[in-house]
Amino acid sequence: MLDFKWVYELILLLYGLSLIGYFIDFVQNNRRANRMAFWLLSMVWGLQTFFLLTQVLIKENFPIMTVYDGLYFYAWILVTFSLLINRLFRVDFLVFFTNVVGFLVMLLHISTRAQTDLKNQGVQLVNEMLVVHISLAIVSYGFFTLSFIFSIMYLLQYRLLKQKKWNTKLFRLGDLTKLDHFSYIAVILGVPLLLIAIILGVTWGYVSPDPFYWYDSKTLGSLLVLLVYIVYLILRVVKGYQGRIISLFNSAAFLFLLINFFLFGSLSNFHF
Repeated sequence: MLDFKWVYELILLLYGLSLIGYFIDFVQNNRRANRMAFWLLSMVWGLQTFFLLTQVLIKENFPIMTVYDGLYFYAWILVTFSLLINRLFRVDFLVFFTNVVGFLVMLLHISTRAQTDLKNQGVQLVNEMLVVHISLAIVSYGFFTLSFIFSIMYLLQYRLLKQKKWNTKLFRLGDLTKLDHFSYIAVILGVPLLLIAIILGVTWGYVSPDPFYWYDSKTLGSLLVLLVYIVYLILRVVKGYQGRIISLFNSAAFLFLLINFFLFGSLSNFHF
């Protein structure tokens, strides 16, 4: 593969954006997001194919002889299958989760090969993964915070309407339908960012020299936060919950997020 760190970073960026697009389409049946994700993933496939042909035609080495080379070919196969399925069939569930696995496999390959192929740049790339992991997690928490604020505004507006308190506060809070929708959109944006952050964090944990513990309080807490917000989306999209009930659930989910950030973070072995 080419010894340019920015190429690895570009692949991960395009793949991550594609994953977000497929997630939005998976939840909302958004065809525009699906098309965007498809073309982003096509660019990833193009870069992967170029590197694969470079290995086969120039270096005369088919990349399957080692475990880490096999990861690259495996990731290329998953991207190829995902593009074909997306183009020929309409199986959103399969496409999204195939890309989650493919992103993880590609990330593992790039992380392990970068340390040997890129020398000093490889170490820098692995360290940058940690920075991106933390940044994406905090950005996702920002979206969850916005979602919580919208839910609180919804509940306050709902209470004022129930009590028939017609004052300026009622009109300044906004429309109930919009508050409920904005809260939902913020969660849709936050969940894939947190998912990518967790994947980056786990990959960094395995390739870095520092010890990594699956049973660490912050690691388990982050997985539980992701699970709680996935349950929120299931209740919202599959079960059809809206309004006051889902706003209460969202508020409780945010309280759990705060517990994970402050309490579990302080008990962690390697998180701040």
